[in-house]
Amino acid sequence: MSILKPQKLYLENLRKIESLEDEIKIDDEIENILVNNYKIENIQFSDITIRKTIIKDTEIISSNLEKNTFMDIEFNNCNFSNTSFEKCSFIRCEFSDCKLTGCNFIETTLKDVSFLDTNMNYSNLSLANMRGILFKNTSLRNASFQEDKIKDILFKETDLTQAQFFKTSLNGIDFSDSIIDGIIISISDIKGVIINQFQAIDLISLLGVKVK
Repeated sequence: MSILKPQKLYLENLRKIESLEDEIKIDDEIENILVNNYKIENIQFSDITIRKTIIKDTEIISSNLEKNTFMDIEFNNCNFSNTSFEKCSFIRCEFSDCKLTGCNFIETTLKDVSFLDTNMNYSNLSLANMRGILFKNTSLRNASFQEDKIKDILFKETDLTQAQFFKTSLNGIDFSDSIIDGIIISISDIKGVIINQFQAIDLISLLGVKVK
């Protein structure tokens, strides 16, 4: 499976901005910027397109960033805890060493997006359209995947403890090197999933079978 990375960006070619809020007031289409060491909470903006940008060491928490488009973005060491990205589009984006705890990705489109070494506990990815997605060394404890459309999705060394899957087919998805303790999933959705022999013991209870 091939996941497209963000367009290669060079810091010397990016315009460093002091305030993302001020930038948005000027233009609803922003590109070639560097957002660094920017910290704010409880902000709101929508219908903005941000592309070809590096966002690093930034904290935007408890905010409403719904209905925006993010394209060719590198998110490095960012904290977006409890922020809503509902109905957003993420295209060729990479989250590395980020905190997305409690984030809302309901009805969001994610295409060619990588989540690396990222905390996504309690995130809600329900009704999302996901294609070409990599979760690597990422925590998705208590995350919710409900009625998702997924294609070419890869979980590598991911913590899915007590994650919930509902009306989301996992046929062909490989969980074999991830943690799935207490995962909540229906029998119809789990059909065709790839697991290891130890995980099989955890999932056998879904069949109503008791092991003595």
